[in-house]
Amino acid sequence: MTAVTTRSARSATGNKVPEIVLAFWVVKILATTVGETAADFLSTTLGLGLTGTTLVMTALLLTTLGAQVTARRYVPGVYWLTVVLISVVGTLVTDGLVDGLGVSLQVTTVAFSLALGAVFLAWWRTEGTLSVHTIVTTRRELFYWLAILMTFALGTAAGDLLAEGLSLGFARSAALFATAIAAVWVAHRRFGLGAVLAFWSAYVLTRPLGASLGDLLSQDRADGGLGLGTTATSAAFLLTIVGVVVHLTRDRRRQAA
Repeated sequence: MTAVTTRSARSATGNKVPEIVLAFWVVKILATTVGETAADFLSTTLGLGLTGTTLVMTALLLTTLGAQVTARRYVPGVYWLTVVLISVVGTLVTDGLVDGLGVSLQVTTVAFSLALGAVFLAWWRTEGTLSVHTIVTTRRELFYWLAILMTFALGTAAGDLLAEGLSLGFARSAALFATAIAAVWVAHRRFGLGAVLAFWSAYVLTRPLGASLGDLLSQDRADGGLGLGTTATSAAFLLTIVGVVVHLTRDRRRQAA
């Protein structure tokens, strides 16, 4: 057995990504919405500021990501907490570039598109697959989470570009991204679009969909939102995520019994 094979066998722990069913997409969109509203809540409502919020959330993400990567199996609570935190950090990365450094939404959208493409290329050339059904080694999982971070940063930039930069508004932006996701599903089910390409296309699109929904619910009516505020919106979606994850955890335990 070669050294590479030995390392791969030693790091293989079973697939670390949950089954891609309806519940996966529901929690993912909820987590995406929380990423948008929680970043605003921490930075503005609690007064941590963009830099302070980024430092705190990055530290929390790294801690949780460490627990996720070192776990020997898929643990719903740890996995979805990592998704929520990486959603917040991805939002903050884009906000830091746009609001903190003055980089345009057009530039950040293109830059993160290229960055995501580079991650996919490196992942493919290293592992020979981008399938989320084969996240069975530490290296593949690190590629997976890096790609996830890029999708959240890209989705934030693209969502803000349409809703604010192109003045589509939150509701129309959400409808546009929902339509695009439906088109991906139809292309996969009816016209043979590959499962891997369909998954990652939908994953990228759910980020701006969730961001648009979050802004629609939380922003003031004068700005095109429903005025629920970041506190209420973040709390409602976090509680819903907790409820779904608890349900998923119980199902997993029943199946293992």
